[in-house]
Amino acid sequence: MERYNIKYVEKKWRDIWSEKKVNAASIDKKKEKFYCLEMFPYPSGKIHMGHVRNYTIGDVLARYKKLRGFNVLHPMGWDSFGLPAENAARENNLHPKDWTKKNIDTMKKQLKLLGLSLDWDREISTCDPEYYKHQQEFFLDLYEKKLVYKKDTYVNWDPAEQSVLANEQVINGKGWRSGVNVERKKLSQWFFNIKKFSQNLLDELEKLENWPEKVKLMQKNWIGKSYGCEIIFKTNKSDEIKVFTTRPDTIFGASFIALSVDHSISKTFEKNDNFLSFKLECSKMGTTEEALANVEKIGFNTGMFANHPFDNKVKLPIYIANFVLMDYGTGAIFGCPAHDQRDLDFANKYKLKVVPVVKPEGTTDKEFVIKDIAYTEGGILFNSDFLNGLSVERAIDKISDIITEKRIGEKKITFRLKDWGVSRQRYWGCPIPIIYDSKGKAFPVEKKDLPVLLPENVDLNVKGNPLEKHDTWKFTKLSSGEKGFRETDTLDTFVDSSWYFLRFCSPKNKKYGYDLNDINYWMPVDQYIGGVEHAILHLLYSRFFMRALAHDNKNFKYIEPFKSLFTQGMVCHETYKNQENQWVYPEDVEKNSKGEFETKKGREKVTRGASESMSKSKKNTVDPEEMINAYGADSIRWFMLSDSPPEKDVQWSNEGVSAAFKFIQKIWKLNFEIENKEDAKSGTDNILLEKSVNKTIYNVTKNLESFQYNVVIANIHEIYNIFSQHVLRDKIFNKVLKKEWEKIIMLLLPIVPHMAHELCEKLNKKIYWPEFNQKLLQEESCKIVIQVNGKKRGMLEMPIDSEEKIIIKHSKKIDNVLKHIENTNIIKNIYIKNKLVNLITKK
Repeated sequence: MERYNIKYVEKKWRDIWSEKKVNAASIDKKKEKFYCLEMFPYPSGKIHMGHVRNYTIGDVLARYKKLRGFNVLHPMGWDSFGLPAENAARENNLHPKDWTKKNIDTMKKQLKLLGLSLDWDREISTCDPEYYKHQQEFFLDLYEKKLVYKKDTYVNWDPAEQSVLANEQVINGKGWRSGVNVERKKLSQWFFNIKKFSQNLLDELEKLENWPEKVKLMQKNWIGKSYGCEIIFKTNKSDEIKVFTTRPDTIFGASFIALSVDHSISKTFEKNDNFLSFKLECSKMGTTEEALANVEKIGFNTGMFANHPFDNKVKLPIYIANFVLMDYGTGAIFGCPAHDQRDLDFANKYKLKVVPVVKPEGTTDKEFVIKDIAYTEGGILFNSDFLNGLSVERAIDKISDIITEKRIGEKKITFRLKDWGVSRQRYWGCPIPIIYDSKGKAFPVEKKDLPVLLPENVDLNVKGNPLEKHDTWKFTKLSSGEKGFRETDTLDTFVDSSWYFLRFCSPKNKKYGYDLNDINYWMPVDQYIGGVEHAILHLLYSRFFMRALAHDNKNFKYIEPFKSLFTQGMVCHETYKNQENQWVYPEDVEKNSKGEFETKKGREKVTRGASESMSKSKKNTVDPEEMINAYGADSIRWFMLSDSPPEKDVQWSNEGVSAAFKFIQKIWKLNFEIENKEDAKSGTDNILLEKSVNKTIYNVTKNLESFQYNVVIANIHEIYNIFSQHVLRDKIFNKVLKKEWEKIIMLLLPIVPHMAHELCEKLNKKIYWPEFNQKLLQEESCKIVIQVNGKKRGMLEMPIDSEEKIIIKHSKKIDNVLKHIENTNIIKNIYIKNKLVNLITKK
């Protein structure tokens, strides 16, 4: 038998696919289109196993859809701007462009080794001027629509990156990449008006039927629609303070007012040394809700007070507090310590009153006392004048109506979602096409002057933003000829990935970022695949960007970019640490004779930890290229699909990959045996094999459509075993055996494409997707459970759709059933067709 030469076969088919451009896509209105897209990678240096899994999942689907007759668009590109390139270039004394290109070349070569059915003619890179030129034009379009604006605001400042972070980029109070504590800093920043679309972003979520519920819930919570009241409090200095609250029912529990350091009232204290010290302390925290929740609550007592809107005898002291921000609500809150833990902590610190106004049902007023833990559940109102005895829900309705009637406030809806700050103080990003005059007034760059190119002769070793220090680039002229200076901030890289799926439709179009004819055919993306960690950032921003492009644009009709979304799990691997608590590579560890783990060199004891997501820092990564060289791409693909459902984490195992490699060899061997088998003398098993193959085609098709790829692998294993048995039994004519085996090879095309194409060539067969026969799926007999008084007493195999009376007649002949119905009267029969008979008896 000719041995299966994996390296030869895989290179052969990669070359054929590349030379013939079999994956090149073009508009064909006679065919139904299918746009399959995996989230494009950041060119960090080498692909990792997370990439391998993501792109294998997408490739299986793209190949399958193509076999089903769809016109498939399956492109690839590079999310290539960003601070890591800037940092790496600085460390390696390289220009970010050169570092990025080198990484792209490496990763592209590695992705090609996987045999992915990608249309490389549509390759894009976000750091290419031919890409960001159009992004700058989109910026100008949005500027004209008043969807882009600039304002002074407090931002999350990453002192390590010397750049601004969006709220979504702050994790546990630290920068999402640098890991350092984020500070609060006031800067003039550019914003996209995403808030304008809050309601629409929320409403349209419900129509995304093919998105995971967890992703929709995450976006819903982030958009955060709140119903409440805006209440006006009058101060002893004749000022008015507007406070938004979702709990107006707790108004009688109010014991203080807290303001943001940027509230208009705080300006009267700008010469107060104590206030200035307090303000400086506030700057040491971020602007996220999480930062506010975790920081120690401190306040500055203004000495002012506000009148309670329903009780003039109650005077509420006014504090300026570090946990109130102008960007949230009105920059003012009323504190109700009994029913909000943050307010209770603050009240206890400054010895303020704590007045409970909601108690659990069934408790008396005297029994209910608040000490260190606020009561935040529902219940009945008390200590609340005309609200006493009402439920929380009814009290909210009543007080809201009264506030509106008395004109001391109004009902309001607010959203948690804030406008997207897109300014970044870094070099390696898309330049913002704005020029300022000598007075600082902003003017958009004329479209004919795009792209605004990044300067290449830049000093990356200066502190802060290199563009700010690059005078020959920074200082320029306005179209009027007047001297001006460029905007030195660049755009957040999430802008780059908010429209790249449109560019794939028209990658060579020079006039605009997309061609309407192209997007009208290809959009929306039919299947988008990527990690759930992008649920809020990338996916929400992409949804916004489509709405921004569609706003005041009758020609652009798409507001949802992704019809279906699939979020794959991570690739995990065991972790090991030595006695110094340092990470150790798994390949450097082995078990000794006592079953203990130790290093191969030096025999140092190591501890095995949990299996965690592959990470360079934990040294539990596996090099995909090394694995492909050792086992072949098809083996890696097979393993990635076989071990667990695609939406769950997969545990990497060299043994598992080895088993996948061996199974592929078995298929090759079985093909040889079928091709060279002597014809059988009998065909008694022909129909059995035909039914088994038909059922496999049905199952594989169904499971591919529903992303149950691990079940597909199980289906193939099962039919392999059946073929192996039939080859030995010698009861199937060769004509039937070969015909049915051919169908199984076709089923392998999306999964192990190199070997499957090689086998098709050996069989001299054109590729196709086999169809199943619905009639052959129908079973001729079924197994029926026989119960007596609800307990199983036997099984009966009968022809499908047998009459009830015949089934009952046969069931009474089963010994164990007969034993339980003797000397009883059968008073009732319960029959579930083709499944169950329950004989109800009475003595």
